[in-house]
This record gives sequence, structure tokens and C-alpha cells, in this order.
Amino acid sequence: MGKSLVLAEKPSVAKELAKVLGCRQKGNGCISGEKYIVTWALGHLVTLADPETYGKQYKSWSLESLPMLPKKMQLTVIRETSKQYNTVQGLLRRADVTEIIIATDSGREGELVARWILLKAGCDKPMKRLWISSQTDKAIKDGFAKLRPAAEYYNLFLSAAARAEADWLIGLNVTRALTCKYNASLSAGRVQTPTLAMIVKREQEIKNFIPKEYYTIKAKLNGFSATWKDNKNQSRLFDKAEAEAVLQRAAGKQGMVVEINKQYKRKPPPAAYDLTELQRDANRKYAYSAKQTLSLAQSLYERHKLLTYPRTDSRYITDDVASTLPERLKSIAVGSYKEAAMSIIRGRSLSVQYLVNNNKVSDHHAIIPTEEPASFSGLTPEERNIYDLVIRRFLSVLSPAFEYEETRLTLMIGKERFYAKGKIIKTPGWKQIHGQALTGDEDDDEPDVKGQTLPQIRQGDKPDVISCALETGKTKPPARYNEATLLTAMENPGVANCVLGTPATRADIIEKLFDSFYIERHGKEIIPTSKGVQLIGIAPGDLKSAELTGKWEQQLTLISKGQAKSADFTAQMRDYASALVSAVIISDAKYVHDNKTREKCPDCEKFLLEVKGRKGIMRICPDRECGYRKSMSMQTNARCSNCHKKLEMRGEGEKRIFVCVCGFRERLSDFEKRRETAGASKHDVKKYLASQNEKSENIGQSALAIQLAKWQESGNRGSKSK
Repeated sequence: MGKSLVLAEKPSVAKELAKVLGCRQKGNGCISGEKYIVTWALGHLVTLADPETYGKQYKSWSLESLPMLPKKMQLTVIRETSKQYNTVQGLLRRADVTEIIIATDSGREGELVARWILLKAGCDKPMKRLWISSQTDKAIKDGFAKLRPAAEYYNLFLSAAARAEADWLIGLNVTRALTCKYNASLSAGRVQTPTLAMIVKREQEIKNFIPKEYYTIKAKLNGFSATWKDNKNQSRLFDKAEAEAVLQRAAGKQGMVVEINKQYKRKPPPAAYDLTELQRDANRKYAYSAKQTLSLAQSLYERHKLLTYPRTDSRYITDDVASTLPERLKSIAVGSYKEAAMSIIRGRSLSVQYLVNNNKVSDHHAIIPTEEPASFSGLTPEERNIYDLVIRRFLSVLSPAFEYEETRLTLMIGKERFYAKGKIIKTPGWKQIHGQALTGDEDDDEPDVKGQTLPQIRQGDKPDVISCALETGKTKPPARYNEATLLTAMENPGVANCVLGTPATRADIIEKLFDSFYIERHGKEIIPTSKGVQLIGIAPGDLKSAELTGKWEQQLTLISKGQAKSADFTAQMRDYASALVSAVIISDAKYVHDNKTREKCPDCEKFLLEVKGRKGIMRICPDRECGYRKSMSMQTNARCSNCHKKLEMRGEGEKRIFVCVCGFRERLSDFEKRRETAGASKHDVKKYLASQNEKSENIGQSALAIQLAKWQESGNRGSKSK
């Protein structure tokens, strides 16, 4: 009797699948049972081959060897994970394995992980696909009971492969062209460059912005306040003399209510979370990066089994999932969620009008809790925060609308017209669950007339005017992007039917911009560096276009649906890569290192550049053949004993010191002694410091990230023959 080989994406997922399938015999890179053998990848085991695979001329970085346009893209085994690939390959070729079950993540990238392995191994055995949205035992059992033919997902693979080839053709060609042309470590990409262009454009708008002074007239009456507006419903005046004239005409005059307009309003709850919306809210409330939020949500999905598949772009669920809602509600009816969950369960009927929409669900439904009983003991504080956001949003979307009565008053003070607005809450509905921390007071669509509670008042009443005053303000420039607003801009860059990246890739794109020193954080704000600004100045114009990138994403979506050919798309990318290289070569733009220090590189004696990384300040060698770098200062999680803010570590070796913005300074040796006195051993201190260094160097990446880094490193090494 033949066996089915189940290919999971990660060891942790494979372990859970094996448990449900009754596989208990641990082997070399697999877990076996009577009917199934479960094995795993380690992220990507196979990737697109490096340029030098296609010819010796590509081993050296030079403009003469560009563009690189292989006739057929080749796959190669990633060296760092080759041992596991060999294990999987051996299992695929076993005579008793008669069927393959693809059980990698249910999405475009997960499909690519499995298909590339199967292609490289030359496997042509019958295949099926496990497609599930949560990792609970029940979901796994149901999924294996409803396995789909793998052929149904072949177009999804073609879309993923086309995306990967496009990134290779565009990214590597333009990166080499820019690096060789300007003798600097520069990289560009199909999605990262238009994203950077938006950040640079916003910074230029801020720098070019000239604030204008404006004036508003506010009246304070018994129990409420009102704002003057002109015939065009504008409250701001830019002419001070005109504003003072209005004030003079209203000052000391009696008020009269000339119109009262009462309106009953209902505000439905926000839709459930997709990944981008969850990343936005986590950044607003907890200042988590998009990458961090994805990692936490992935852990809650894979490890804790408390949330459904996070890499989704849908904010709704389908009818079949709706039938499981009572069980999901029971699973979260604990702690602070119990009252709200039980109230929904006890209702006459479950209100799903804001949650169920079959037409708005693509590969995966919204992020919602699973049927797994909620247990918080094993969650980190960060995981708990993400879980809390999802549960409150889930309870909100199943709750009644927020209902209130809005009253608008029109008053005449003298001959000038003033307006006031207030509300009386009738049914708090979902807002009492969701809270105001994220929703704010968005019902007030008129920023100059804030919502307030109005006293009992009737038309014709003459409320006393306590004061009438002129208030001065200044127009503000557009706000700098933070990760929340940047995610919004990538999702909707201002061009019809256009997006940059996917929910699953946007976090990595933002991180890559930080790692390339194109952008840096000032608090929560994202600011382009000089390097980033200069790159946008020298990059080919089309590559900076969000509209063009959005059209490519649309084509990839059509490929995944079988409505477009992947071969046509990659042919277009080849032509485009060639055009981009030509644009770089003929450009007369200049690139200048304006962050040089007076410190020389110990390896090549060139002056080092000072850059601000995600965790602190570094000095790096400008020579791409050298690649030397050292840390100058690093943000740590250690706290100042004076003001309790996070300390910065400066220096190297035993000369390292901790420095705080309040002026506190402490040598590393003193820090170690203090920790030992507090009960932490020297080993604990060293372990802590090692963890900080690990964070700063971004160790522990996926195999794909390692491979991408290798491509980048090859750019730093360059060619000595150039």
C-alpha cells in the first residue's frame, strides 16, 4: 500500500500535521506513520539561480555585461538549507510514496515554496492540495477530508513564479546598473522603488510647504460653544482685518437660535481585520512595525492556533465559515471578553450583515479567532496585544451599530452666523467593545465644530454670549508617513485600481528600505535619508511609478485566475529590464556620499560612511568590494536607573557604555555589577547583550531572506576587474 508524502512549509506546522495524522515515528527530516509521511521545507529550499549560473561574464559586475536576460530561468538549491532539500528529494523519490500532498502555507508564496521543490526534484507523482485557514486540529482534519486536486492551484503557482522572475529581472539588473554606474551600494526594485518615491515626494512637499496664518472666531455661550462660518461654510479667514471686523460685529451682541436640525444616525462597526488593517492599528496603538505585527500574527496562527491565516487581503468571511461563529464565540468567552461574547451568543439571532460577504473573499477570509479555547498563559505581551486587537474587532463586527442623535444649531450673534453641533448617544453598540483608542471621534466630519453635549434648547431661544474671541492658527504641511499611513498609501497609492505589493510582502518591502539605509525612523515618523533621496533622483522614471507597478500586480492577479499568460508577463519584464538598464547607462545624474566621516576603513583605508540603522548608528565602508561595517551605537531594552527610558549602547568591546537622553552614563562593567547585585548572573548579562547584537544584525532570517541577502552582498563585493 502506497503512502502519501505531506510537504509542509515549516517544521512547527509539520509537527502539528503529523500529530493529527497519527504520524509518530521521527526520522531524518520527517515524521512517519502508517498512511502518511510528513516532511517540511525551511521556508524556501529552492530559489532562482544567481546570475553567474548563466555565464562567466556575470561573475564580474560591469555595465558591459548588462542586461542579464537568461532564456530560461533556472532553479538552484539554497546552500544553507541543502541538507533538508536532499531529505525531501529522497522522500519524493521513494517507491512507496505514491501521492504528494502540498501543505505549505495557503497562499501565493506558499504555493511557490512547494512547486519549486517539486520542480527541482523532478517529481511528477499525483498531487493534492491542503488548503486551510487555521492550524487547529479540527481545521486540519476537515482539510484532509476535503483535499483538492493540486492542478486547481497551478495558476497561483504561475503567478508566484512570474512575480519572482520579474523581481529577479528588474531588481538585479537595475541594482547592478546603478551600483556600477555610481560606484555605490545601490539597489532598486519593482515595488520598493515606487514605495520609496512616495516617501521622498512627501518629504519634498513638507520642505516646500509655506505655512499660512489663519483666524477663526469662537463664541462661548451658556453650556456650549459655537464657531463662525461664512456663506461658503468656511470657518477660516486668512485676512486678519476681515476676521477682526467679524469679531467686532459679533462682540457684545445677543445670540439667537434660528435653526435646529436633529438627525438620528447609525454607524456600523468596522469590517474584520485583513493583514494590512491589523498592521495599521498595531502601529498606531503599540508602535509595532509591519514586520513585527506579521510575525506575531503568524505565531498566533501557527504556534498557538488562536487566529486564522493572517496573510489575507479580505475583511469578510463566507457563508460556510459563518456556521462556525457560535463555536468561535464560545472559545473566546473568557476574561474581559466574556460579557460581550455571551451577550452576542444569547441574542435572538447572530447578526452577520457586516461580516459575511462571499463576493469579497479571495484566497482567504478575514483574520478571526479559531475554535481553539483561548489560553493566554503562553502568550508574550506582544502576542497578547495583537490577539486583543483581533478579538475586539471580531466582537465589534458582530455587535449592533453605534446609534446617536446629532443636533446642529444655527445661531445669529448680531448679524453674524455661528454653528454648533452636539450628540446624544442612544445605543453605544460596537463602540463599547472596540473602544475609542483606535476609532477616535471620526463621526465629527467638521474639525472646526467639535462634537459636544448640547443643553436643552429650542428655536427662538436667546442664549447669553459669554465671550467672543479670535483664535489664530497656521496651516500645517502634510504629515510624514509612519508605518500605519505608509501601509495605507501602498494599499491605495492614489491611482485607480492600483496597489503596491501584497499584504504578505509589504512588511518585507518596508524593512528592506530600512536595511538599505534609504529611510530611517524619527520616533514613529519615516524620513528618507540622503541616500534614499538621491536614489529617487537617479533611478529611471518609470521604475518610480506606482501606477506601472500597480498594473503589474493586476496582471499577476489575472495570471493567478487563469485570465492572463505568465509567459507574456515575463517577456514584458525582460523588455522593461533592458530599457531600465539603458536609461541608467545614458543618464548624466550624479551621486555623492554626503555622510563621510574622517575615520578610515581598517581594511581598505577609505573614509567610512555613517548611517542610521534600525537599531542604532553604524559606520560602513563605501567600497562595495570591501563591505566593512561596525556598530557605533545601538538602542537596547536596558532601562535608565534615573528616568527609566531605554538606554543607548556606545563604543566597542569592554569600552562600551550605556548612555541615556537624560544625561545618565554607565560603563558596561558597572552595568554588569549592578545586574549581578540585582540577581542576574554575568552569563545572563552576556546573553542579554548577545541578544541585542543579534537584533541589530537581523540574524535568523528565512532561507529566502538569506538568499536575497546573498544577491545584495554580491553587489557589495562587485568586481575587482571593473
